[in-house]
Amino acid sequence: MSLLHRDARQEALAELSCFRGEFYSCLTARSDALFELADAVLCGDGPVRSLAELSLVGEHRRGHGGLYAALARGRVDTGRLQRALAAVPLPRAVDGRLVLAIDITCWLRPDAHTSPQRILCHTYGRGKDQHIPVPGWPYSIICALEPGRSSWTAPLDVLRLAPGDDNATVTARQLRDLLHRLINAGQWQEGDPDVLVIADAGYDAPRLAFLLEDLPVQVLARMRSDRVLRRAVPPRQPHTMGRPPRHGGEFVFGQPDTWGVPDTETVTDTRLYGTARARSWDRLHPRLTHRSSWATADGTLPVVEGTVIRLDIDHLPSGSTPKPVWLWWSGTDATAADADRLWQAYLRRFDIEHTFRLFKQTLGWTCPKIRTPEAADRWTWLILAAYTQLRLARPLAADRRRPWEKPSSPDRLTPARVRRDFRHIRPQTACPARAPKPTRPGPGRPAGRKNTRPAPRHDVHTPKKTQPAQGQKKRSTTPKPRRTG
Repeated sequence: MSLLHRDARQEALAELSCFRGEFYSCLTARSDALFELADAVLCGDGPVRSLAELSLVGEHRRGHGGLYAALARGRVDTGRLQRALAAVPLPRAVDGRLVLAIDITCWLRPDAHTSPQRILCHTYGRGKDQHIPVPGWPYSIICALEPGRSSWTAPLDVLRLAPGDDNATVTARQLRDLLHRLINAGQWQEGDPDVLVIADAGYDAPRLAFLLEDLPVQVLARMRSDRVLRRAVPPRQPHTMGRPPRHGGEFVFGQPDTWGVPDTETVTDTRLYGTARARSWDRLHPRLTHRSSWATADGTLPVVEGTVIRLDIDHLPSGSTPKPVWLWWSGTDATAADADRLWQAYLRRFDIEHTFRLFKQTLGWTCPKIRTPEAADRWTWLILAAYTQLRLARPLAADRRRPWEKPSSPDRLTPARVRRDFRHIRPQTACPARAPKPTRPGPGRPAGRKNTRPAPRHDVHTPKKTQPAQGQKKRSTTPKPRRTG
């Protein structure tokens, strides 16, 4: 082992140990049981199927009763854990920019009729072209993305949506709090590129950009193919009468005759999608109305301008017919290099789907039948802390592949393969959890030894006799003779 590799290994091991100690400090009630529960998730031999089976893992030294009690009555200092997640090393793009992806994934609970705060969640893949609403708990998760194709992300925050929450408002507040934590942790400093936030078509990108306009943030989101935007107002001619217009001509996504000449156009050869053609149009904005998320806004609604990018590809890896992708970026005056960087960054957004799949299928995030949403929040934070430990243990893990699997280099290990080796990495790190206390009765008094404690003054098992009150006749305790005949 070279000195450089040994120093890198020692640094990665120190970061993992530091985070494990900070994670234990965030557990303020039933900390030992919760900490060992997270270790059991990381050291299990296969996918997590139930909480009771986790109590059989060797790293969990307590019974299944203590496991359920820890989730039901334990406490997690989420504020401190959020700061700890923001302080760990984060992946960055090629230009040193932080790229964050935000999406909502649901913990479906259709049979939990007594569980409160459930919301109808839209599900996909349960039928051809069917979107079936199923009751559950939706969670908004923010992850930092890697620069290249990878199944790794860095989860930084999670928030459960309550009934009646506005999606854009809650997301903006969640992003604002996260950015303040990243700035305080030194992840962004003055002079660094703006943080790029990537979202899917379910988010109102112009409103999200308007709510975050005072922060160093750029918003990139996909738009539906049936949207209609407006151009900027042309310069006003002299001697023109009447009130000046606020919106220019229409830009209809489904009508090419309204597009005009694009401001930039690039053609890129890709390995998976063939030729990718990207065209962009500058300074387009939606015409806002006092409806939906803007219903409570007072006065004149703002004009939120941005850049629209249309991406066309030759084919998909699955063989299906590709559809054009429309993107809206909160910046303006985009160059050809900006357009290529933005659509390539949007493709990295799908890496967050690998993280959701690992949460649900391997780490067992949605497997427990938890009744209360508070216990579900504790379990969710444990899953995020466990995944962060996997990411920090990535440089330390060995490739413990199955006989039928292909070998992989250490820098290309997936989270599932790193989890196989975490049981061997764990003894090298700090384990602050204490051993469980014995719950069985003690051995009793040794044979041949007498009890030296003083005897009580009265029999503690017999209630004291009370004196009759004055004027009452004392009841006789002598049994009366039974009458015969």
